[in-house]
Amino acid sequence: MEALAGRLDVFHFSDWMYPAQRDGLRATTIHDLVPLRFPEWTARRTRRMHGAKYENARRTCGLVIANSEFTARDVVERLGIPEERVRVAYPGVDPVFAPGGGRAERARPYVLTVSTLELRKNLGTLVEAFGLLRGERPELELVVAGAGRAELAAPGVVYAGFVPDEEIARLYRGAAAFAYPSRFEGFGIPVVEALASGVPAVVSAHPSLDEAAGSAALRADPDSPEAWADALGRALDSGDDLSARGLEHARRFTWEACGRAVLHGYHDLYPSG
Repeated sequence: MEALAGRLDVFHFSDWMYPAQRDGLRATTIHDLVPLRFPEWTARRTRRMHGAKYENARRTCGLVIANSEFTARDVVERLGIPEERVRVAYPGVDPVFAPGGGRAERARPYVLTVSTLELRKNLGTLVEAFGLLRGERPELELVVAGAGRAELAAPGVVYAGFVPDEEIARLYRGAAAFAYPSRFEGFGIPVVEALASGVPAVVSAHPSLDEAAGSAALRADPDSPEAWADALGRALDSGDDLSARGLEHARRFTWEACGRAVLHGYHDLYPSG
């Protein structure tokens, strides 16, 4: 069985991921360099697969699409891909994420976070911050929506597990505030989904989230539960101003704009294609 798995790995990497190409512009998309920058956060198989992809992109791709300026700089600096071969195409936000529509109904007001439960998502800091905040606002819940196994039990913390887009949209709209404490992202699409839903947001101060948050969210040190508790309190008291800024910022992230950016990249580098 192990020998078969090894042969399947060889097929997977060489024949499926990197098929032969005789002509035209070879292109790929890189969402982040987490396996390269933070190998301790990823499985060995993930590091091996993505390491092979990064090397193939460096050698063979005439166009590399990144989902943020931050990731584009990473691609240039860490992979050595020339800047002129790299283009940015921000992801779009599905229209389901909007302020109008149904809201989730819960017995208590809640702070929402949306993420997987991997280490870099930094849920521990948020749970600790929520404990501080709940000492002053005991009526609050923290709702954690996302795939993974709940490991950080604490009073008022509710794990919703995987939630489909339609229900996530209702959770966004019903939230008193949104929290995203991640230590590193390629872009951070849940931030924009929350802003597009009209929710006041607190986002990690790590620079990888600058573009998703813009000036429309409060920022907090991902290593400081005290800073998070303070920022969440301010978000809860922000009124309509923070929500209005979020809606304005989120309008720029559409799939039409994303498609145009990708198309312009192809035209720039392969004008005869």
